[in-house]
Amino acid sequence: MIRPLAILMMTVSLAGGAVAEDVAPDKLVDSLNGVFGKFAKTRGSHAKGVCVKGSFTPAANAAALSKVPFLAGPVPVLGRFSFGGGNPKASDKVKSPRGLALRFDPDGKSPTDFVFLSAPIFFARTPEEVVSFLEARFPAADGKPDPAKVKAYTEAHPWTAKQGQWIAAKPVPASYAQLPYFSIHAFEATAAGGQKAKVKFNFEPVAGEGGLTDEEAKAKDEGFFTTELGERFKGGPVEFKLVAVVGTDSDSTDDPTLEWPEAERKKIALGTLALAGPEDEAKCDGTTFDPTILADGLAGYPGDTILPARSGAYAVSLTRRSE
Repeated sequence: MIRPLAILMMTVSLAGGAVAEDVAPDKLVDSLNGVFGKFAKTRGSHAKGVCVKGSFTPAANAAALSKVPFLAGPVPVLGRFSFGGGNPKASDKVKSPRGLALRFDPDGKSPTDFVFLSAPIFFARTPEEVVSFLEARFPAADGKPDPAKVKAYTEAHPWTAKQGQWIAAKPVPASYAQLPYFSIHAFEATAAGGQKAKVKFNFEPVAGEGGLTDEEAKAKDEGFFTTELGERFKGGPVEFKLVAVVGTDSDSTDDPTLEWPEAERKKIALGTLALAGPEDEAKCDGTTFDPTILADGLAGYPGDTILPARSGAYAVSLTRRSE
């Protein structure tokens, strides 16, 4: 199973943090089901996706940032591209977050999982806000969210609109392969010598970013993302450059709704992700891409309460899919 518990309202995805005592993992998943409905054998969020396989080759100086094993040498990678939201039949033409979940496991004993989104920010600061955001969008008697309730919630919580605004300002994406993907969460990287750095991670598409005009999007088939990716694989691996954005003391580590000013921050090239082709869907369906699974050399920050919340919610989602 892939872990991007994403929430949508045309733009949402879940990112990370510690579950508060009064927000049980079941409640997070129930809230997602309350918006999107329940689908058998399906993730609560990022329900629609494609399982892929490949490898990661680190840059020569990557280990200087962190002693995490996957930066020490080429490693196999299991991954999954996905759409935000809990509808497994969602149209590929909508403006919504796309996800990229990855497992780096160099020796079968020291995995590191990442869950990235195609937007640099999340829609909620805490697990409580994830639930309240979703509850404000539960369908009314007509099967649609109550616009007045959504408006009132957004006015009271204006930061929850930033992710949606960011995505709405972009064109409909042309391909999974032509999107940047962002970690959203900050991590503490520790080098072999003990040096520490505050970082966020980005995957930058080697093919460049690509979007569609409204007319181009209308002309596409509903499932064109999967078809396009399959055709692209015939020409060789789909590649991304992994980049670390180094934060300063002024950059938040506990609020994933805040974007770091990347243009003003140091960036370190860490290597190349080469996705070679599709993988058996069963491998992703049986996997929980848990962004709290971090090998020695990387750690989340205690103040980020969304990051740890993912772990329990993803486990609940996996269990329900297996029932």
